[in-house]
Amino acid sequence: MKIKSTDILVFGLLLLFLAACSVKKFIPEDEFLYTGSKLKIDSEESIKDYKGLKSELEGLIRPEPNSKVLGMYFGLWTHYKGSKEKPGFINRFLKKKFGEEPVYFSKVNPGTTEELMVNRLENNGYFYSTASSEVERGDKFASVGYQVEVSRPYLLRDFSIDRDSLEIDKEIKALMEDTPLKKGGRFDLSMLTRERERLDEELKKLGYYNFNANYLIFEADTNVNDQREFDLFLRFRSNTPNSGVIPYVVNNIRIFPNYSVMEEEDKIDTVTIDGKDFIQGVEVFKPRLLEQYVLLEKGERYSPVKSRLTSSRLSSIGNYRFVNLRYEELGDSVTKGNLDASIYLSPLNKRSVRVELQGVSKSNNFAGPALNLIYRNRNLFQGGETMNLTAKFAYENQIAGGQLSGLNSIELGLKADLIFPRVVFFIPIKEKFSYSVPKTKMSLGTEYQNRGGLYRLNTFSANYGYYWNANRFVYHEINPISLNLVNLSRTSPEFEEILDNNPFLRRSFEQQFIAGINYTYNYNKLSDRFRTHGIFIGTTLDLAGNGLNLAKSITGGEPGTFLGLNFAQYSRVDLDLRYYLRLDQNNTIATRLFGGVGLPYGNSESLPFVKQFFSGGPNSIRAFRIRGLGPGTYRPEEVSLGSFFDQAGDIRLEGNIEYRFPLVSVLKGALFVDAGNVWLINENEALPGGKFTSNWWNEMAVGAGFGARVDIEFFVIRFDLATPLRVPYLPDNERWGNTFDVGSKTWRRENLIFNFAIGYPF
Repeated sequence: MKIKSTDILVFGLLLLFLAACSVKKFIPEDEFLYTGSKLKIDSEESIKDYKGLKSELEGLIRPEPNSKVLGMYFGLWTHYKGSKEKPGFINRFLKKKFGEEPVYFSKVNPGTTEELMVNRLENNGYFYSTASSEVERGDKFASVGYQVEVSRPYLLRDFSIDRDSLEIDKEIKALMEDTPLKKGGRFDLSMLTRERERLDEELKKLGYYNFNANYLIFEADTNVNDQREFDLFLRFRSNTPNSGVIPYVVNNIRIFPNYSVMEEEDKIDTVTIDGKDFIQGVEVFKPRLLEQYVLLEKGERYSPVKSRLTSSRLSSIGNYRFVNLRYEELGDSVTKGNLDASIYLSPLNKRSVRVELQGVSKSNNFAGPALNLIYRNRNLFQGGETMNLTAKFAYENQIAGGQLSGLNSIELGLKADLIFPRVVFFIPIKEKFSYSVPKTKMSLGTEYQNRGGLYRLNTFSANYGYYWNANRFVYHEINPISLNLVNLSRTSPEFEEILDNNPFLRRSFEQQFIAGINYTYNYNKLSDRFRTHGIFIGTTLDLAGNGLNLAKSITGGEPGTFLGLNFAQYSRVDLDLRYYLRLDQNNTIATRLFGGVGLPYGNSESLPFVKQFFSGGPNSIRAFRIRGLGPGTYRPEEVSLGSFFDQAGDIRLEGNIEYRFPLVSVLKGALFVDAGNVWLINENEALPGGKFTSNWWNEMAVGAGFGARVDIEFFVIRFDLATPLRVPYLPDNERWGNTFDVGSKTWRRENLIFNFAIGYPF
């Protein structure tokens, strides 16, 4: 059975037409369906920002009429049909999913709307404006036409601050140099409100602990002349307390590193460092190390910014369950107030053991159960250090592998991480990063992997680096030392044959030692679900072998080897751009552009296998199986284990767009289109057509499909079904097109690709 897109469109339009034609008969005899309103604005002169003013006034018109689809009341029709005495299953479902309560004219109050419009115009400086309305009734339908006469606005002639006797008055005058209130500007009540809030925020930063925006009042005098001008005065309310207009300084700073209501007071000792008192019994956290996280200074003015950052920095150590910063006022003064700061830190349990049973889904389409045993020791050396020991066992099998067989693996691993909540360097660094403190991470790990029937890998890794958040959106990570030692052993005859057929692949597995430096930068504004426009920019730079190559050139010895091992030499960089357009809280259009390139050089002719790019699979081009694309126009003669290893490259370009929408409860749906491919930097005779050329755009694969996601906030299970629209390895004139012969078993087997994964693809 072949289904044409034109048939679907005609059927959908017919359904909507029938729905619209049947709405009128459901409207009660004594009601009119409200169809909306029109707004006409007249003015004595041209209005600056006419569109903005009209949009603001239209936003006051209530209620909103029922929505239309192609000019037809589909949502209203589903409500009426689903509200019948015996609606049936389909009508009940449509009502629940699309139904809208009818908006009748009896709910409309034009007089109230007129008052709101006039009031809003006066708030914007258009005093003495008027508004009127006219109701239009037809056969069971009614609408309203509003007409607004906008007067000439009042403009600011002069602005002054009434007093200047106190220090706060001088502070306000200095802050008003940056005010948006300018002579000749239109009266704007919302701007005055925002200006009071700005002054409140800035004065608190200057130490005015008890200041409140309500202490300030703007007064406007519109009787200064007949030119529609006004004078503006900034004053303090008459009942403003003295404590609200004096700055406060921090007197004493007390820190309790091991705060507990059970702690015995007679065993508590105090250590003072740089004007800060550290109060604890048995030393839990070394004061000289903890002091670096506290930005407050004795004798300085109160600062809400430093207070917030201090709490954030202490929380980021990862050793404390609660961080509580409290201020206490010390009496009252005419010119200056004093505060005592107390910081109460409640530690987490020092040691913990956690067992995790996981369902693992990897980007290479391997999935299976995994068992992790994690031991954690917090505050190891009384400086906030955390040691993690992780033991892992996993069994994985490649799903959606088509004709591939034998692709399963058993993994055993042991890893140790030691994290210092500060910069550890051979030169002492006492940093004062304002937002968060960089952490130093040292890692050692070993892993055994048995790829069933093919080979065994023994891996040793060591890393030393730093990571930190520059602010709530920006993340940095740099690893000056990144070592990986891979020992390929017990290869099967079948795998040896694969390597013999592709010398480049053999060399990529022979690069057993990877030593280099890598850097990661992320700018992430996707996490805020209420943000209309979400942006993510991520990039990773990976350099390997350059230091070893330089050392070998100085010391001599066999080129391209270190301690008798071949080492890889390459540069690799990728860029990940994502943009989310949130139509509302439940509907999102998510897009991604990804580009990556790896350049082997020196003693390397190809990237190490683990560093190569691949395309296809649940987090890539979903209409093609894992490693089922590329490089370029290359196509293996048969789908086999060899093609699994062959179809990778040095360059990857990819673009994705996905519309995400709710279905029912925690089940969400998606429609998506993916495009991309991988290519080689150097020609490989074993992979003809794989090299990147100027004709790369004609070698892009395109796929589309739909998916379902079980989204329970912290956990997402994803199912995607996709089909190819453009196949790059076909002849030029046959690459576009798909018969969509859904009734054919052969077509379904070759063109419907099912993907299962954990989490969203991007």
